[in-house]
Amino acid sequence: MFGLLFKKLSEVVEEEVSALLSRGIDVQSVMPAVVEIVNDVQERGDRALCDQTERFDGVRVGRFRVSDDEIDKAAEKVPEKLKKALEIAVENIAAFHHQELDRDFWMTETSPGAMAGQMIVPLDSAGAYVPGGRAAYPSSALMTVVPAKVAGVDRVIVCTPPGKDGLVDPLTLAAAKMAGADEIYRVGGVQAVAAMAFGTETIRPVQKIVGPGNIYVTAAKLLLRSTVEIDMPAGPSEVLIIADYSAEPEVLASDMVAQAEHDPQSISVLVTDDPDLAIATKAEVERQAKGADRRDIVRKSLEKSAILTAGSMEEAIGFSNSFAPEHLEIVVRDPMTVLREIRNAGSVFLGPYTPVAAGDYASGTNHVLPTSGYARVFSGLNVDAFVKKITVQQISKEGLRLLSDAITLLAEAEGLSAHAESVRKRLVERKPEFV
Repeated sequence: MFGLLFKKLSEVVEEEVSALLSRGIDVQSVMPAVVEIVNDVQERGDRALCDQTERFDGVRVGRFRVSDDEIDKAAEKVPEKLKKALEIAVENIAAFHHQELDRDFWMTETSPGAMAGQMIVPLDSAGAYVPGGRAAYPSSALMTVVPAKVAGVDRVIVCTPPGKDGLVDPLTLAAAKMAGADEIYRVGGVQAVAAMAFGTETIRPVQKIVGPGNIYVTAAKLLLRSTVEIDMPAGPSEVLIIADYSAEPEVLASDMVAQAEHDPQSISVLVTDDPDLAIATKAEVERQAKGADRRDIVRKSLEKSAILTAGSMEEAIGFSNSFAPEHLEIVVRDPMTVLREIRNAGSVFLGPYTPVAAGDYASGTNHVLPTSGYARVFSGLNVDAFVKKITVQQISKEGLRLLSDAITLLAEAEGLSAHAESVRKRLVERKPEFV
């Protein structure tokens, strides 16, 4: 079916392992086009935004900023049940991210007479990229704007592509407003990233750009890192499921198909130590994929996906840590035992009643996560992305005297005699009138 890889993990050949583990983001293939658009926006500002939006989105936008009146009217079109769902999601996301907040602290004595501490200072501004295109993603507005506002960022803007009518999806506008966005702009793609980085006549630049996007958006963010900070590289969505005999094939298959409907490049992998579960889940995936609403996208995604049988749970865990998935589901009898062995994952979902969809929308954790193996070194989006940590120290004269030998010896060992002298001059005895 669909070319889905179905094998014992021990029999997977090197090329197949490489295809699963080396799922990098080939930004170089699109970089020439990205450079051209970025340069155009930097040189021509709003005129470039107009031309590039017409080129890629098929609409000529006269005014990029969405007015408060338009936002309010859009919110009125959203059914009450959806508004309530957004409210629940905002409340849970805000509550979770409030728990992430660090505090200022002082260590009263790092050594006698010396105090050191840390201040937490939010960024002045941040830009949230909210994708459009195949579908509207109001949840991405929540996941990018809420933690920024929780962190204390004064100015948070949203850029999102317009539809063919020049308007932004009403649900996306409602979500951005509920999340606390200060400005919303109807512009997407590379041109939006460039506008947030450099600024135009309409859009003031920001200090950091966050949020998911296609390969062009990702390439633009990486290209502009010398101008603006970004959250992380992001590729197609992915899930890896570790399961044992206690899992239900129908549920596992539904999670694989759910991940597959994101994008033709998405990857879904099941690793289990139960051969019968693997066979049953494969049959369920075939059945559910045939009935999927986005079956063409699902089919293409599943061609890159896999169901693998491990010889033991330890082998399954080892493969998961090598894979470093964006989403990791642990559907086993004792999930906490497996969790203790996990080293690399963007976000973890424990037990049979915790689908990835919960984290995508409303459980409170963030769905902007590292993909393509970046979970080995990156965390998911959190409040730390929107703050700076400034260290502070204060030392008394006696405290400096006690540290002086260590400081001057190390400074002179590095050939920095002026550093050593800056300590000695503070400790020299002066006449009373100069004290």
